[in-house]
Amino acid sequence: MFWLLAILAYLLGSLSFAILLSRLTGNPDPRMSGSGNAGATNMLRLAGRKLAILTLLGDLCKGLLPVLIAAAVGLSVQDQAWIGVCAVIGHLFPLYFRFRGGKGVATAAGMLLGLYPPAALLAVCAWLLTFYLTRTSSLAALIATPLTLPLLAWQEPAALLPMSALTLLIVWRHRGNLRDLFAGRERHF
Repeated sequence: MFWLLAILAYLLGSLSFAILLSRLTGNPDPRMSGSGNAGATNMLRLAGRKLAILTLLGDLCKGLLPVLIAAAVGLSVQDQAWIGVCAVIGHLFPLYFRFRGGKGVATAAGMLLGLYPPAALLAVCAWLLTFYLTRTSSLAALIATPLTLPLLAWQEPAALLPMSALTLLIVWRHRGNLRDLFAGRERHF
């Protein structure tokens, strides 16, 4: 059951709501415009608030749903977390879109919401506060994601290893943003 759900999570994660919504509404491919990222932040820049919110909700749900299904069939917390990681990997490297996806932050938030809601709440609060203070989405994500690890280590240690791996993957996907942050060239809202 684990492997079946892992594959299904990857396939679900591969549905890029930013790309699909852009195609449906005649907006430019988010991978070719703005920041070049297929995610909610770039959709806000390119297509407006409504499509950005729909993208965010779709990306959240594709991280949440596989974890909830894994929990419903009785898989361990660690297995649930690895299945959630598969959904995020699908978002990062979508099968249906030539393996060029987003950065995985919203899908990871959905995964956390299914695994341990207080960690998701901590991540959302950290993201919102950082974004409010800096107006920089990438910095908010780079602070919020690792901030969940101590809480998971304390309250949900079975999810710590998968979430640590996911955190490293998200930081790696933000490597260009890190270069721009250090050089003072990162985009702000």
